[in-house]
Amino acid sequence: MVKKLAVVLFNLGGPDGPDAVRPFLFNLFRDPAIIGLPAVARYPLAALISTTREKTAQANYAVMGGRSPLLPETEAQARALEAELSRRAPAIEAKVFISMRYWKPFAKQTAKAVAAFRPDEIVLLPLYPQFSTTTTASSLKDWARVYRGPGRTRTVCCYPTALGVVEAYAKTIRETWEKSGKPRKVRLLFSAHGLPQKVVDAGDPYRAQVEATAAAVAQRLPGIDDWQVCFQSRVGPLKWLEPATEDAIRQAAADGKGVLVSPIAFVSEHVETLVELDHEYAALARSLDMPFYLRAPAPGVTESFISALADAVLSAPERSPVAPFGPWLCPAGHGKCACREERQA
Repeated sequence: MVKKLAVVLFNLGGPDGPDAVRPFLFNLFRDPAIIGLPAVARYPLAALISTTREKTAQANYAVMGGRSPLLPETEAQARALEAELSRRAPAIEAKVFISMRYWKPFAKQTAKAVAAFRPDEIVLLPLYPQFSTTTTASSLKDWARVYRGPGRTRTVCCYPTALGVVEAYAKTIRETWEKSGKPRKVRLLFSAHGLPQKVVDAGDPYRAQVEATAAAVAQRLPGIDDWQVCFQSRVGPLKWLEPATEDAIRQAAADGKGVLVSPIAFVSEHVETLVELDHEYAALARSLDMPFYLRAPAPGVTESFISALADAVLSAPERSPVAPFGPWLCPAGHGKCACREERQA
């Protein structure tokens, strides 16, 4: 009998049209992993934020044609992964599903499709290389709430230093640098989505994992020895992880250098890359008379990235129910790490 394997890819999701922007934002901000208030306070606040930010967000999505490209990009990754699994493991019937956290397809819809597939094994694979309570943990909790079908489940909680992932980022950076003539006065900025500092202080391993990814990628880039991790997309009055990407750009300009920005915590193109990096930060660089501003693409369907995902999937059934893929173990003090919580349970 052929073993049936279901792979569930988790991602953030994004509005599929202007009318979806407000409900998408409402779903985002009502998540207790994003705003840690009781529901009686969180829901009205989410409604207020989504209403006040709707027009600005719609303008950002209009730059990309009125909708987020995240689902089509994730669908392309799912097709590529399914083909790679079929090539490597022809004796296994592998099917790849997509579950988005804040817009369609939601976990409840995907859970029904997975249950109808009747898998023997399920591998949960977040498309966030670095674990955070605000992304991976939220998606996994949402899935656990709705899935009631068959199959033994294994979870890949993170893969920040997996070889194929590291090489995928290095490849996009290397190609961007070479196409621009290999400029010498370059500072490589690894830009990751930011978090409030208090989230990391509470034991979230995200910053440590982002820094580990960046260090591993930098080691594979001879000729580029000036690099820095920075954080983008800050919102609200709380103290966020530093340095901010815009501040890192200003410092590079003051140092007489151009920048090459790599979206180190993003595996697909979406609003944070196509608008924030490509438009807002590029405009900042021009205003500073920076020698040049370059941006490396996200891994997307880069061969080494898809290969790494396939490696993670095929090795998952032989590992712990929740485990990282690749040479990684969260340092002591990161108590919110999923694999540490699994061992302590």
